[in-house]
Amino acid sequence: MPELPEVETVRRTLNQLIVGKTIDHVTVSLPRIIQRPDDIDAFAMELAGHTVIGVERRGKFLRILLDGLVLVSHLRMEGRYGVYEQHEDVDKHTHVIFHFNDGTELRYKDVRQFGTMHLFNAGEELVSKPLLKLGLEPLDPAFTVTAFREAVGKRTTKIKAVLLNQAYVVGIGNIYVDEALFRAAIHPETIAKTLTEAQLTVLHEAIVATLQDAVNAGGSSIKSYVNGQGEMGMFQHQLKIYGRKSEPCTTCGTLIEKTVVGGRGTHFCPNCQLL
Repeated sequence: MPELPEVETVRRTLNQLIVGKTIDHVTVSLPRIIQRPDDIDAFAMELAGHTVIGVERRGKFLRILLDGLVLVSHLRMEGRYGVYEQHEDVDKHTHVIFHFNDGTELRYKDVRQFGTMHLFNAGEELVSKPLLKLGLEPLDPAFTVTAFREAVGKRTTKIKAVLLNQAYVVGIGNIYVDEALFRAAIHPETIAKTLTEAQLTVLHEAIVATLQDAVNAGGSSIKSYVNGQGEMGMFQHQLKIYGRKSEPCTTCGTLIEKTVVGGRGTHFCPNCQLL
């Protein structure tokens, strides 16, 4: 599933590709992707004639800003956007096409068909589901050490499960939680409320640094992720712990182990990340 760095990379790419374009009409071939409104004809009719003015992100959600409307899009497992000329062949897994009046198209492709789209009047999206109860943005200036401690420091569950909970901190995801915990030398099964202020401070710094490094590398192409221009991310080449079971730790040489925390495969070094 695309995590914050991948969605941020898509956001930046789409800002280069579609801002200023006006929607002529919309084609939907898989109605269940459109969650709001619940009628695809109404969805298409509302969007026709509107111009894209920007693309923003909230957690793992894209916010495509139009004049007076906001389209909230979640890529889920394998959703992806691409911009094409109208004469180019349409892939069979393309389910939504935004036809622009300049002859180009923004196409949404989703092999697994889990992605969602919600259309709102501007401003309503932030006080409505699915964005309503999302937690702190880890790359936002408001993500201070104090705010982080208040969000996670009193939780009675394992720190990895806490960090995966989008109600506390958004967008980190499985890959980057493993990487940040390794960078902070914290075992993923440590109960959150047992972490000291010093450990929470180090973990806060590790989360920000890990995500920023990943964004700078264009995200991680572990499976099928590409940005809006079809380019792969490169952060997978910098991963220190995730996906490296039975390989030597880059810090101490101990073999990396894998367990399950919060229902997710979890990698850690038993020497560097003592429980």
